[in-house]
Parts: sequence; structure tokens; C-alpha cells
Amino acid sequence: MVGLITRVLEEKGKPAPILIGGLALAYYSREVYFTSDIDLAYADREALDAALTSLGFVKKGRYWVQNELDIAVEAPAGSLVGEEAPVETVELEGGLRCVILGVEDLVIDRMNACKHWKSEIDCEMAEILIARYKEDMDWAYLERKAALPENGTLTELLALKNKRR
Repeated sequence: MVGLITRVLEEKGKPAPILIGGLALAYYSREVYFTSDIDLAYADREALDAALTSLGFVKKGRYWVQNELDIAVEAPAGSLVGEEAPVETVELEGGLRCVILGVEDLVIDRMNACKHWKSEIDCEMAEILIARYKEDMDWAYLERKAALPENGTLTELLALKNKRR
């Protein structure tokens, strides 16, 4: 569905939305994590609303719902914080593509939830992501983000980085 949303937006000359949240986590964790909705980062709400409407979605509260397919879309973020945020583009069948938040920012998000909200599942997901992508991650970016005052997770991040599996 994200590939279709991307296609509709790009046909209108708009940039692709960025998949964030649980579905991005499910992609990187290879389905260790499950979610029931699609979270997108997209600055142009008017364009996103028009794209979703054209695909049969109806606005219900903060969600856009496609009843026939039982899919809900939310756009909780207008854009990504920091222009240097890494993303991954995945080519899908039928010439579709999907842009996904980089694993580094997902790790930061999960580390924050782990530390500040005491969320055990997020602690586990951060550990799984680091173990799986340790060799491929941009550690300079990750450590810089973890050290920011609003995150404050550098000590925990380094402990996971140095953990032997």
C-alpha cells in the first residue's frame, strides 16, 4: 500500500512519503515485530490527504482507513527531524517503491522508549536491530543522535554495540 501511495504522490510531482513506526520496524526486524497500521512522515498534508482519498481511504479521527482492505494509515510526523536522517528505498513488484526510515533512527526511537518509558519490548527491539545490522549501521550518525540531550541514550547504545552475541 505504501508503494501505491508513493506512486500517486510522485505522479503529482510530490516526493515519496517515508515509512516510519511499527511497519518500518517490522521490515527491519524481519517480522519479529507486528503492527496494525501504517505510519508515514510527510510534510504536505494536503497532497497526502488527496492521495489517500484517491485510493479509497476515509478520514476517521487521526487515521485514514481503507475498509475494504482493512488498512489504517496515520501521518504522525510532518517530516523527519534532521535532513541527514538516513533512509532506505525498497523496490517492490509492479514498479512500486517504498522509502523507509533508516535503521539508525529506529534504533534511537526504540532506545528512547526503552530508557524513558521503561518499555521492555522496545529494549528487546533495539537489541535485535543492533545485533542484526551492527556491521551496516552508520555508527557516527547513531552515536551523535544518541548523545543529543533529548535522547540521552549514548551509554546504553554503546553497551549494546559492545555486547557479544
